[in-house]
Amino acid sequence: MTYIITGSGLTIKDVVAVARHSKKVELHPDAIKRINKCRTMLENKIIAGEIMYGVNTGIGEFSEVVLNDDQVKDFQKYLIYNHAAGIGDAMPLEHVRGAMLGRINVHAHGNSGVRIEITQTLVDMLNKGVTPYVCEKGSVGASGDLAPMSQIALLMMGEGKAYYKGELLHGKEALKKAGIKIPGLQARDGLATINGSNVLTAMSAIFLYDANRWLKQAEIAAAMSLEALKANMKPYTPKLHEVRGFKGAIRSANAINKLVNGGDLKEGKVKCKVQDAYSMRSTPQVVGAAHDALAYARSQVEIELNGVGDNPIFFPDENLQLSGANFQGTPVSVPVDMAGACITMVSVMSERRMNRLNNPALSVGLPAFLTKGAGMFSGLMLSQYTADMQIVEQRILSAPAFVQSIPAAADQEDFVSMGMNTALKNNQILDNAYGILGIEFMAAAQALDFREYNFGHGVTKAKEVIRKYVEFLDIDRPLYNDHNAMKALVKSGEILEEVEKVVGSLE
Repeated sequence: MTYIITGSGLTIKDVVAVARHSKKVELHPDAIKRINKCRTMLENKIIAGEIMYGVNTGIGEFSEVVLNDDQVKDFQKYLIYNHAAGIGDAMPLEHVRGAMLGRINVHAHGNSGVRIEITQTLVDMLNKGVTPYVCEKGSVGASGDLAPMSQIALLMMGEGKAYYKGELLHGKEALKKAGIKIPGLQARDGLATINGSNVLTAMSAIFLYDANRWLKQAEIAAAMSLEALKANMKPYTPKLHEVRGFKGAIRSANAINKLVNGGDLKEGKVKCKVQDAYSMRSTPQVVGAAHDALAYARSQVEIELNGVGDNPIFFPDENLQLSGANFQGTPVSVPVDMAGACITMVSVMSERRMNRLNNPALSVGLPAFLTKGAGMFSGLMLSQYTADMQIVEQRILSAPAFVQSIPAAADQEDFVSMGMNTALKNNQILDNAYGILGIEFMAAAQALDFREYNFGHGVTKAKEVIRKYVEFLDIDRPLYNDHNAMKALVKSGEILEEVEKVVGSLE
């Protein structure tokens, strides 16, 4: 089913559907009318000789330079040329596609002054699988993601490079093979294509979608470890969390209860301590705080996805144009930086439970390092090392980017969001989180194989899925294959999907 772009209602799930799963898109007829109405106003202002930033003036430090009629059109071309100044490896295609979708949704408001041909070309590129080649690095997240968005805008002139059917082609050739006409750039078109934080917002949207799935798996891993460690489950009583009132903690406690339901531990048939360590009894409060942080970040990202991030902004009904700073990425980078740090926080708790599973002084009767031949064999001793290394990397990456502004453009752009750094480092944090959680899953499954009581229905299903990929560690073997298999399994979400079939949604 086609996603209809209206300028409003675009969600993180919609971004993933289009960017990752190639859902088709279409501009709503009302959006087309708004775009055309705004363009007519802009052209009338050009004819009247009204001075407008980025239309008939330079940009940044050159905003006071007024262009003559002959320069107005060519300025858009040179604007894109000099801003296509990124560096590094190719950005993942889903990030580029997400940025294109976000930019189309901005245009759909009818406040950007862009020609409909530009917006429709972006739509056609999404639908026909023409994805510009964009370097990962270069944006400071204010005045929009200018460098990466300019590599997208090069396609509007039949330049740059683009992927089409698995091949990297010259932009003109990619468009020709896909049957897409090159629209060219006229007054305002170039700046209207690039002047928003669409790349960092798309990356953040996709990150938040994946991070939410990871957090639900963190609760599954926690439930497995809690069962293996004979945890006291009273701290998971819903009433306890409801009386405090944090939505995330209530959600997390409910999810873990669903996972252990039907097991001997939950039913009080397994002897447990009066009170467990924090890493066992405060999981709902910690994972819950992460849920709440992600919910806030999601709300901010979805505001940005549906807002007019541009400059200048045109108001056709009032015959008005205003220049401001709606390209500034800070409203996204602040909450998303916090969301990334929360993934690190939950990873730290995961490693602490894994430590308890390994440590015979803390594991309530499990063999040292989860091996039957301790001394001759080291079991999962080195798995903890691997988890610890990744956590240190996460901690380094969890320093906020939004306080790292470096002035640019001769101090005309003297405060920037560095939101692209936020988006890039969050992907690294999450990549490590897949590995860390995979190791806890592996350790928990190993520990459960030493226990002789019945486990919760959700925990039983999770262990069953894990055993399809990693065998019980009877005698020592090289573990890197197991670690990588578990990391890939967590990233795929198969454990989550299979467990939710048994216990219902963990939302």
